[in-house]
Amino acid sequence: MKTEVIMRRELFGKEISQKSQSGYFSATDLIRAGNLWRRKNDFEDFNFSKWLTNKSTKEFVSELEKQFGNVKINSKGKGQHTWVHPYLFIDMALAISPQLKIEVYSWITDELLKYRNFSGDSYKKMAGAIYITISNKSEFKNKIIVIADKIKLACGVKDWETADEKTLKLRDKMHDYISLLCDVMRDIDQATDLGISRAIKESN
Repeated sequence: MKTEVIMRRELFGKEISQKSQSGYFSATDLIRAGNLWRRKNDFEDFNFSKWLTNKSTKEFVSELEKQFGNVKINSKGKGQHTWVHPYLFIDMALAISPQLKIEVYSWITDELLKYRNFSGDSYKKMAGAIYITISNKSEFKNKIIVIADKIKLACGVKDWETADEKTLKLRDKMHDYISLLCDVMRDIDQATDLGISRAIKESN
């Protein structure tokens, strides 16, 4: 999936945004969440600007940029984010609180973004199969909305952006099965129901 999507994860009761394509995290969100934790534990707020000017941070950024290019992207305008490379995000998290270490490392190594992108690609494939199968093309738009809602309900999610890896993987399977079944069945509703139930059964 080529479209950049903002994923959201929860940390200390706050949402941390991550870009699905680049994998860059919101330093803005991390600072907000980290400072919430620091205040509750009687620490001073984390100073992002001061941290960036530390000798060790500057040296680390320099090494990262040799391999990855720009590792910090500032968005313009009120309410915008500063986005940082995952490795720099880890370093920030550790500077804010060692308690973040396990949480952040698991984020970097998980496959959430992979399955988010796979699901986006498989959705396009499913939509294409449905479009070819449906006899009245004017009904396609409403039909795809109904099917998407069925999948959402079957996966038990309210917001795909906060869905976990397992759920996104399940959605990906549903898309694939519905695509395959539409190729051999003329009844799209039956193909959808069968594809959803087969994906659920396989995942259990």
